[in-house]
Order: sequence, then C-alpha cells, then structure tokens
Amino acid sequence: MHKKLYIPGPIEVSPEILQAMATPMIGHRMPEYARLHKGVTDKLKQLMSTKEKVFLSTSSAFGAMEGAVRNLVGKRCANFCNGAFSDKWHNVTLSCGKEADAFKAEWGQPITPEMVDAALATGKYDAITLIHNETSTGTMSPLAEIGEVLKKYPDVVSIIDTVSSMSALNIPIDELGIDCCVFGVQKAFALPPGLAVFTASEKALERAKTVPGRGYYFDFLEFLAADQKDNTPSTPCISLIYAMDLQLERIFAEGLEKRWQRHQEMATFMRGWAEQHGFGILPAEPYRSVTLTCATNDRGVDLALVKKQLGERGIAFDDGYGKLKGKTFRVAHMGDMKLQDLKQITTELEGLLQGL
Repeated sequence: MHKKLYIPGPIEVSPEILQAMATPMIGHRMPEYARLHKGVTDKLKQLMSTKEKVFLSTSSAFGAMEGAVRNLVGKRCANFCNGAFSDKWHNVTLSCGKEADAFKAEWGQPITPEMVDAALATGKYDAITLIHNETSTGTMSPLAEIGEVLKKYPDVVSIIDTVSSMSALNIPIDELGIDCCVFGVQKAFALPPGLAVFTASEKALERAKTVPGRGYYFDFLEFLAADQKDNTPSTPCISLIYAMDLQLERIFAEGLEKRWQRHQEMATFMRGWAEQHGFGILPAEPYRSVTLTCATNDRGVDLALVKKQLGERGIAFDDGYGKLKGKTFRVAHMGDMKLQDLKQITTELEGLLQGL
C-alpha cells in the first residue's frame, strides 16, 4: 500500500511528473541534452529572478551545501543555527576542514538580522551559511531583512539554503543579494529526490578562484566551464531533469502569484486547524513556515500511536524530528498539494483524536 506523503519531504509526486521521468534516455553530451539543460536553467533563472549562474547537481542538497562551503569559505565561516539541519551544516563546515563558528538560536526561534550583524561586525568572517526555512522546526527566518544587513558586508559571501522554501514564496535572488542559493527538489518542487540546484554570483565565482582544495565533484569552476556548453561536469540525472522541465512548465502555467497564494492559504488553514484542536505552533508569528506546520503537542497525545494508525490508513505522518520527537508533529503543505489534501489528513486526525 502506498502511503500518501504528508511528511516534510519527500512529498507526493504527481503521475505526470513520474511519467516525464520515463522519457527515453539521451546522452548527456548530445545536443538534445544541451537544449534540455538550457531550457531548465533559463526557467529556473526566471523563477528565482536572477541573472546569475544556475547549476544542476546530481546529489542531495547537502552535496551542494558541502560544495558551497568548500568553494566559498576562505578565511572563516559564520554558521547560523536554529535547528537540526543548520546544526548539521556547521558540522559539515568543520568536516571540510574550514574554520567556523556556530551562532545558535533556540529551536523554533528565527535567525535575526541583529544576530547576523553582530557576528559580521567582528570582521572575522568571509562567508555565512543560513537555512531560510528550518524544516526540523517549521521556522522561517526573515531573509529580506537579513539581506539588507549583508549589504553592509560586501566581502562576505552568503550561502543560503532554500531547500524547503524555494518556489513556494517569492525569493528574488538578485534583489536579496544572495551569492549562493542551494535547494533540493523533493520538497516544494514536488519531484523525486536526487537533483540539487545552486546559484553562483560573480562574487562567489571570484571567491572560488582563490580557494584551494575545492575538490572536483562540486568544484564551482568545473560547473562554470560546463555551463558554457549548457552541461554539467559529470553525468547528470537526466530523468529528473526531464521531470524538472515539466514541473517548471506547470509552475508557470499555474502562475507564480497564484502558486505563492496557494501555499499561503494552505499554511493558514493548517495552523488554524492545529490551534482549534488544542495544539500550539512552535515558531511565533511572523516566523512560521509557509511550507510546513510544526505543531506543539500541547494535548499530550501519543504521537507515535497516531503515526502508526495513520499509516494503517495510508497516510505518512511525522511525529517530530530529533529532540522534538513526540513533542511536536509536522505536516507538509507544499509542492502540488491543495487544500483538499490537507482536509483529508485533518479529517483523519480528528477521527483518531476522538478515540485517544
């Protein structure tokens, strides 16, 4: 039995997308692939409002996140941490042999412009990492305000993870001044996992030229050279790129404004349902994620039992991540999901909660 995915990723993939992945194979050095590649990167640039380079990587987002650290941290990195995945990014930075410090907010709290300003004012750092939408807690940090702070520090390269937010709301890369934006496709893009996307500004590419030990697989300069031929340095996941091509067409057919509004409506519905049924929301307003709701278990429900019972009914449910397991639950509302999908899981939850 297939369990319908309401977890924060991977999320449900539409039949049309799965069918696109069955498109007959082509060689990645053939002109047919170059046309596919250029079509996808051009549409991604339009989606992200950027004129900078957009690269496709056959990896999880964390592959590109590690690559960004290896390419762009020259002196010392400020890792801003407010949840499990941003904590992990700090560990990745250290594992790459980079000098780095973690600036931590409590889980459920955002990274604030003041935090970023205070760290960068020391002059110690030439790069930062930041997760826009921390999936472990459903917390969305104020990216526009942080971008204004970053403009005060032109020598600092910004590496921003938008893994669970890109395409669900407006994230204009050039306007925000983001040097390297990284995301995977198994969340708001509603594709199967295995493809990562990252951008590189001129400043980022110039930085990479000065950094030794970039490795090969994620070497930004290798990606730049391949990009001149509308290609990738090594064999790409062509089937997923076919899927991305179709999904981008679907996104533009829906309309970006309508897509962003749909995600906001789903978020409003899910938060309202949780609060009406005796649960809290972990982050405070206005830092609540648009793509998933992280509700606090104020009712003391046995969430492991709820997860098991929903699974028996064909629904995949998340009962909290890491140290928040059992204390919170997370429901995704992103990608191709619609309000009726959320009404399906909330109806099931209401029936189960009555018996607990």
